[in-house]
Amino acid sequence: MTTPTSFHERAFRDALGRFATGVTIVTCSGPDGPMGITANSFASLSLDPPLVLWSPAKSSRRYDAFVNATEFAIHIASFDQLDLCRDFAKSAGGSSETDWKHAATGCPYLMGGVARFMCQQHATFDGGDHTIIVGKVIDFRATDGSPLIFSNGKYVAG
Repeated sequence: MTTPTSFHERAFRDALGRFATGVTIVTCSGPDGPMGITANSFASLSLDPPLVLWSPAKSSRRYDAFVNATEFAIHIASFDQLDLCRDFAKSAGGSSETDWKHAATGCPYLMGGVARFMCQQHATFDGGDHTIIVGKVIDFRATDGSPLIFSNGKYVAG
């Protein structure tokens, strides 16, 4: 077993990659309009009150917009949204074909996916090279479909 003081970052990332995760796109209003980021650091936290969390990397160019956003939407991606997830992994605006919608509050969101959680920022916590953002869910929707899963460096249908 490798001890925490002797491991290499790449080996650690590879070991973490053995844990299959869902893939999300998180959206918010940024300084230049709607923006999003692909993230797999999503988890449920509490049913009462309804809380979820995700954690952007502090090194991300989009970091400031997300930690300062008072509202955001977390979309659990469906397998047919693989290209959209790849777009948001590269660019805050997705692609020129991104079809933005806006909630009554102004928070941007996307159609599709297997679930969407509209959130108000509830709390933030330092998480090393990431920040843990806790969102209070103010609305949600869920549909049938195959979620997009990431495991061992590959995308698969759930």
